[in-house]
Amino acid sequence: MRAIVQRHTGNPDVLKLGEIPSPVPSPTQVLVDVKATALNRADTLQRGGFYPPPEGESETLGLELAGVVTQVGDQVEGIAVKDRIFGLIGSGGYAEQAVIDYRLAMPIPEGWTFEQAAAVTEVFFTANETLFTRGQLAAGETVLIHAGGSGVGSAGIQLAYQAGATVLVTAGSEQKIERTKVLGATAGINYKTHDFAEQIWQLTDNQGVNLVQDFIGADYLSRNLSILKFEGRLVVVGLLSGAKAEIDLGLILRERLQILGFVMRRLPVEEKARIRNRFVERWFDDLVSGQIQPMIDTVFPLEAAGEAHRYMEANQNFGKIILQVSQ
Repeated sequence: MRAIVQRHTGNPDVLKLGEIPSPVPSPTQVLVDVKATALNRADTLQRGGFYPPPEGESETLGLELAGVVTQVGDQVEGIAVKDRIFGLIGSGGYAEQAVIDYRLAMPIPEGWTFEQAAAVTEVFFTANETLFTRGQLAAGETVLIHAGGSGVGSAGIQLAYQAGATVLVTAGSEQKIERTKVLGATAGINYKTHDFAEQIWQLTDNQGVNLVQDFIGADYLSRNLSILKFEGRLVVVGLLSGAKAEIDLGLILRERLQILGFVMRRLPVEEKARIRNRFVERWFDDLVSGQIQPMIDTVFPLEAAGEAHRYMEANQNFGKIILQVSQ
């Protein structure tokens, strides 16, 4: 089958279209003819040699898929051949066929394209877990979502708004900020032209925020903590600026702050299934009705995976970048 392969780690140019064997599903997996997949920051890290797939997973990139079931393991429940599904995988999405555990799959809503479905899983699962399961965001609270134009950011804005929170964001352009407001953000801060911590104090009348969802890491740590209210929470989702930074433990003690981490890829299937179920129970009906929706920036053909990675690393996108694998 066709797939994106890389013979060594490096820049986006190492991603080439090639041929690899089709995967064989385990008893709890289904084989899927992949129609679309999506880019995630983890893909760029794996390409560079910094984020290898979990043991036993494919070396092929791709953490989510949308497609049509062609084969079903003998322990699979609720899914049949020819079903249109989408969901979470450990790797292997940049290929014409991939396997997915049935407990991590969801039916594609009627009338949806495969590209729409491919844009949901990673970002909405992550947003739900970081904002609500880990971050305990509640109606009436205020949250700062960094990288508001990213896939997770655009998903999180919608979920937080629907949950009755006040949403503040950072983004790298005024255009992106205006688009976040359409999704439910009250205000946005251009991190390229303003210090976000100073702006948060102004926007909140010196009250600060209850929760910060952060993808940046080291460079933002002290400022993130400084803007939290008493008993505020910081959820670290990414480390784009690095993993090591000094921390004021006195501030954490005095203000009873919490720093929480989140990663999904290394979790066992059983825990990923619980993540999937929490999202489905709370949000799937809103997804079907259009109350919340995936934001798609650009669709690239599979063979242009390298170009798509370069586009993501330039931070040009608002929402998800999709790879169309087949028609």
